Amino acid sequence: MHPVVEQVTAALEQRSARRRERYVQRLAIAAERDPHKAMGCSNLAHAMAAQPEDATLIMKQGGSPHVAIISSYNDLLSAHAPLRDYPERLKAALAKAGATSQFAAGVPAMCDGITQGEGGMQLSLFSRDLIAQATAIGLTHGIFDGALYLGVCDKIVPGLLIGALHFGHLPAVFVPAGPMQSGLPNKEKAVIRQRFARGEASRDELLAAEQAAYHQAGTCTFYGTANTNQLLMEVMGLHVPGSAFINPYTPLRDALTDEAARLVAHNSRQGERYLPVGQQINARALVNAVVALLASGGSTNHTLHLPAIARAAGYELSWDDFAALSKVVPLLARVYPNGAADVNQFQAAGGPAWLLRELLGAGLLHNDVATAAGHGLRAYTREPWLQHERLAWRDLPVLSPALDIVRSAAEPFAEEGGLVLLSGNVGRAILKTSAVDPAFWQIRAQARVFDSEAAVQAAYRAGELQGDLVLVVRFQGPQANGMPELHKLMPLLANLQQAGQRVALVTDGRMSGASGQVSTALHVTPEAAAGGALARLQDGDWLLLDAQHGLLQVELTEQQLAARPLASASAELELGYGLEMFAAQRRLVSSAEQGASSLFED
Repeated sequence: MHPVVEQVTAALEQRSARRRERYVQRLAIAAERDPHKAMGCSNLAHAMAAQPEDATLIMKQGGSPHVAIISSYNDLLSAHAPLRDYPERLKAALAKAGATSQFAAGVPAMCDGITQGEGGMQLSLFSRDLIAQATAIGLTHGIFDGALYLGVCDKIVPGLLIGALHFGHLPAVFVPAGPMQSGLPNKEKAVIRQRFARGEASRDELLAAEQAAYHQAGTCTFYGTANTNQLLMEVMGLHVPGSAFINPYTPLRDALTDEAARLVAHNSRQGERYLPVGQQINARALVNAVVALLASGGSTNHTLHLPAIARAAGYELSWDDFAALSKVVPLLARVYPNGAADVNQFQAAGGPAWLLRELLGAGLLHNDVATAAGHGLRAYTREPWLQHERLAWRDLPVLSPALDIVRSAAEPFAEEGGLVLLSGNVGRAILKTSAVDPAFWQIRAQARVFDSEAAVQAAYRAGELQGDLVLVVRFQGPQANGMPELHKLMPLLANLQQAGQRVALVTDGRMSGASGQVSTALHVTPEAAAGGALARLQDGDWLLLDAQHGLLQVELTEQQLAARPLASASAELELGYGLEMFAAQRRLVSSAEQGASSLFED
């Protein structure tokens, strides 16, 4: 193992020892309860009332696993539309494995692509915790021996996993749906977005381009948060190996879905190998997830999700862990927005299996982890295929079939990972370097300060964003308004940069996992609404953003900065989106570095 990976893992275990010990104790207590023996007759009768007769007989006899199906299906989200028929397919596969099952809960799922720039985006991050709670409601009936979790997109998979970890005595397998077939290339779509922002393309032209990119059921094909989710489920051993990027409605996808059912039954207490998910997700699995995120140039949103997932499992994962690993983990993949390829091309070039094989070979991943497949992480370094109509796995080529998409650990795209931790008197922030030309990694310019995305758009249309500048967009953190993504700003900033201006963005908000090109300091902590330095910045302040040296500084003395008044944002909520119902989450939410969650008391 690489010594830094070992050191980060050991430090994570040490700082989390008490929290993890309490968590494991709760698992042991929960695991002692046998639902088939402990449940009262009236309770059991209610649970079996709508079951087929054969399933009722099996449940009455006991001794066979009873599996929950938790799904985020709706047909509003293209990525989740293929999940419609999964429950019945999974029930049939579970029956073949000698298990019974029930659809235990549907959880909410919203699409950031639909809500970008709209009021509803302010609920996006909070939906993760609500999904975790909805998962708990489905499982809290207390009759299950394992669970299958059906989800794909941004907050949904982290929410499902957080919920699953609160029932960590149960085995878990995550069941994805796969990406849509490739449509209009992502770079061509981005060009049309920038032309529209400049007034050079009509709305009809923009809509036609967007529809050509997002054109059928399945996950969007860029490497944003949704597809980063799928890679992380692979490296954490929660998938059937190779499940992440197989297209929907294909025989191979169906075979992988059936195998998920077999594995969860196999891993139950009534199966051959009991694997509680709370034991599976340990410090080694979490470090593996961070390493894979960095090596793939994955979504910045996971600097929020992984700490929240870790906390649900009894660990205190910090941004310093990300930073330490980023110094030694090479960038091995170029997938849009970090390159031209989409996830279908990434999969064809070797996909997650390639990435994991190279990282294991370089000693950057822990192989000695429990996985759903049961053979350590190396089982996830082969690709699935149908051999005589039966699911099988085969080795990948030794050499990269596409050097512009995947590289070996010996010859990476970059020696360091795709994320950088910035710190200074403005606060701590995350910057994604893998999608930004190194020529723009250091920017020193005067600030233009705004309190909303809409105000920036208005200033751009008015031609007010002239010369080199650092755009500060504050009061976008979790306490202020739920931490929306500010994806609408990227075409504007990209236009300014292409026009010769040196520009950067500093914000306590989030940015889409698909964003790149412009240096962006995200998730600034403390946020403005919590009294962070962002609330003291003014137009004309000189700011330094330096990715190479990890700096985020305003050129003011400590005394000058402290003497500044704290700005305050408007308390008005945009009407018609239900934002008023989430006031408690805004009050209780933790900092971005702690995962921006309202589920944990400490």
